[in-house]
Amino acid sequence: MAKFYIRTFGCQMNKHDSERIAGLLIDEGYSKVNAPEEANVIIFNTCCVRQHAEERLFGNVNSLKPLKKKRKDLVIAVGGCLSQNRKEELFSLLPHIDLVFGTHNIHHISKLINEIRNNKHKICEIYEESDLLPNKLPIKRESKFFAWLPVSIGCNNYCSYCIVPYVRGREISLPIGEVMEEANRFVLQGAKEITLLGQNVNSYGYDLYGESRFGALLRELDGLDGLRRIRFTTSHPKDLNDEIIWAVSECASVCKHIHLPLQAGSSKILRLMNRGYNRSKYIEIIERIRSKIPDCSITTDVMVGFPGENEADFKETLDVMETVRFDQAFMFIYSPREGTPAADLANQVSEEEKAERFKRLVALQDRITWEENKKLVGRRFEIFAEGVSKKDSTKLFGRTGTNKVVNIGAGPDKLGCFLEVEINRASKKSLIGKLL
Repeated sequence: MAKFYIRTFGCQMNKHDSERIAGLLIDEGYSKVNAPEEANVIIFNTCCVRQHAEERLFGNVNSLKPLKKKRKDLVIAVGGCLSQNRKEELFSLLPHIDLVFGTHNIHHISKLINEIRNNKHKICEIYEESDLLPNKLPIKRESKFFAWLPVSIGCNNYCSYCIVPYVRGREISLPIGEVMEEANRFVLQGAKEITLLGQNVNSYGYDLYGESRFGALLRELDGLDGLRRIRFTTSHPKDLNDEIIWAVSECASVCKHIHLPLQAGSSKILRLMNRGYNRSKYIEIIERIRSKIPDCSITTDVMVGFPGENEADFKETLDVMETVRFDQAFMFIYSPREGTPAADLANQVSEEEKAERFKRLVALQDRITWEENKKLVGRRFEIFAEGVSKKDSTKLFGRTGTNKVVNIGAGPDKLGCFLEVEINRASKKSLIGKLL
């Protein structure tokens, strides 16, 4: 029996794509293995949003050279966003790979692999747009109790630093009825928590209905019997309307957590980024969220070192971080992406300045996260036990409705259960809880 191994880089949408690839191959009679050495087919599902993701991919693929030399029948495939962007160039960068496929043609994976195995030649197949939406493909989910569910693919925003619209295409929404049908299927298969995915979930439905229907979609899903929790990512500040805020507030199964990328606290830098809002508008959105949902957890993405950012601009970012006090932030250093407008801007920030600012940003957010987490000690929460702790196999980890990670002493029989816990210790990254 043919065996496959998948290594996924990047965002939740990539993780979902890998589940679809696994479903397609299992339907063809393949079995999934957990180590590349055991596989006949090794697939890398890639990300190209930042340089670091590319470097990790090249390191992983290059480590397979001895295995490829030893086993001539081994097929190594590279798919996803980096493939969509680099295309045939990957064969010169990684000469021992056999297949390059993009973000729009994962449904051809079985056919392409079979052709390579039969005819012993390399293939690069890249489509410029999707002719089949992901909900039409089989899926092998990583977890029985949790599911990713894309409500849209692609992006229309064209932020000046971002390669995603060029590799994922224009935004296409799935009709509400199809989203509900797939959500119900996941629940019947045992899913208790679903995360809705989109590059910008807040603009969901514009292409179908002429307006955002994301708030309406949340309300429809809230009535689905057996679905205990609904999460979503990612929100764009310019499209987060009051209807969505009210839906998060009023729907019992929608988690009180909004991930709202800031990217920068300087209005000048936000304008150069083509983000569609300024500093004061972003803070006003946060105030609207907290006035309607006082206990809402707010997380964010922040970038340092965008072209033209000076010390005063960076201090404005730090000031917004202090003002908003995010529960958590995903922080990263700007890296130019060839083909985006920002890559050609003057006043590129030096690597030394980027690193120094990044260090200060992380230190600030670590302090804020720790201070906010310490306020939760002694409080009780319901968590959904998702998996075994990576650091201690005698513990499970789960998340509160506000997306706080909690580690607890509990056996594997509690996996997939909703548990009441009391928080007895806090750190910068997570909480320690006692099972009640």
